Amino acid sequence: MTFGSELRQRRLEAHESLADLACRIHVHRTHIQHIEAGRRVPSRALAEAADIALNAEGRLVRAFNEEDEQRQQQAATRRTLAASLATSRDLCQLADLELDELHAGVEETAIDYLGTAPGPMLHRADALRRDALSRLRDYRHGQHQRSDLYVAAGRLSGILAYSALDLGDANAALEHARAAGRCAQQAGDTELLMWVRGTQSLIARFNGDYGIALGYVQDGLHHVGDVPGTGAARLLCGEVQCLANLGDSAGANQTLHLAEQARERVQRPDSLAGLFEFSETKQRYYAASSLIWLDGGDDARTAAAEARAAIASWEQMPPAQRSLDDERLCHIYLATALVQLGEVEAAADAMAPVLSLPVEAQISWINKRAHRVASMLSAPRYRNSSAAEDLKDAIGALG
Repeated sequence: MTFGSELRQRRLEAHESLADLACRIHVHRTHIQHIEAGRRVPSRALAEAADIALNAEGRLVRAFNEEDEQRQQQAATRRTLAASLATSRDLCQLADLELDELHAGVEETAIDYLGTAPGPMLHRADALRRDALSRLRDYRHGQHQRSDLYVAAGRLSGILAYSALDLGDANAALEHARAAGRCAQQAGDTELLMWVRGTQSLIARFNGDYGIALGYVQDGLHHVGDVPGTGAARLLCGEVQCLANLGDSAGANQTLHLAEQARERVQRPDSLAGLFEFSETKQRYYAASSLIWLDGGDDARTAAAEARAAIASWEQMPPAQRSLDDERLCHIYLATALVQLGEVEAAADAMAPVLSLPVEAQISWINKRAHRVASMLSAPRYRNSSAAEDLKDAIGALG
């Protein structure tokens, strides 16, 4: 429970109005209202005064302390994000990158990313990449390790791009992705370059720039050939998202079929697992996340079926293999399709795991997509639906 919701609960239990409490702790009632809604950060003095005024027996102070610790951790993450950008700019300018013994750390980080919050991953990837640059600058590498250094630094930059995007900073994500692309080109690693183009397209889609996103996809598809992994399927699924957002149902469904064919043609697995592979489950997730942008009907039914299949697949996996953020988002995509089909109560059930998430687990994608569901529930068809109002209120309480 947040400090704001704890404050509201204690105030209501004490039968105090906003005006009553404001008078007792000497602040304006609007300020308390904003704090309860999570729009303003309380001071420690206010928390202590409210705790006494409402006889909360220390509960409000404890809630404040917990949130204050979270804010300090988030501030540390933002500082790391800023510092990591400087390294990405260096990578774009350096002509030679080399790496000695960091491959195991890169592989572990790529896998752990699926089940770990983006903040800790940002810290770990940045530390690994700093070590890579230190080895470069000290020339601590073997004669034939230059390409390996580029690939490792490129993958770490890619992980940082994902971390930045999940934290809501698309501009930082683009800089990290640009550094990853430069590394891939210098290493001559087509597989990594295709992955980077897919990531750049993802960032552009996050910003709503679907024309630019399509350009990244098309550039990536130019490199399809004797390349290991699922890069072509991932790029085509990115194209599906663009076409769906542009309202092209026929094109989106046709390209989904092409993505399935690309997966069937894969002869060699992805060189690195975790964040750098595109599983069949993830492909179903992409199908669901794309078709919900069309006009409902058959597209919504297909989206709901794909979302359910992806969720069921993730639920059967060991925890280390589950992509928790994608799984949570898939619940939102299922709810979106169900709202399009008029099944509001089923949509509320689909959203339930997301609505109970703590604030630190609510990545930027979750908030963006959940609030779209809320806006859909404001349509005239749901004007007299209590279930729609309840779900809107629950989504509004997200961070």
